[in-house]
Amino acid sequence: MKLKIYTDGGARGNPGPAAIGVVVCNEKDEVVFEHQDTIGEATNNIAEYCALIAGLEIAYRLKAKSLQCYTDSQLLMNQMNGSFKIKTDHIRTLSERARRAAKQLDSVTYHHLPREHVMIKQADRLVNQALNQGGH
Repeated sequence: MKLKIYTDGGARGNPGPAAIGVVVCNEKDEVVFEHQDTIGEATNNIAEYCALIAGLEIAYRLKAKSLQCYTDSQLLMNQMNGSFKIKTDHIRTLSERARRAAKQLDSVTYHHLPREHVMIKQADRLVNQALNQGGH
């Protein structure tokens, strides 16, 4: 099965209270699953990675074989594609976790979308819902 994930992560304060949002779609861009969660205190970059990892794990549980990952984080996309070096240990650890999760699937690609894209906006809404529900 082929799936797409649209992910977003954010922190209020950077670092500050952080949350993730994941929208999972089929090939026709029909939403099949949504996930939101708070992740404690983190930076925006950490939240972006946590959202990607959650999306990869959800796709695996949904039995995806092929996955297209979409994010508005240029940094995340370029680091996962190998275009940018990872300079900090905590981000390197998260990147390695994401790569391990991706290896459970047959094919994973990473793509950048503008934050105005409808599915990225939906993932962002999930981030804000999680933060608001958490009292942040």
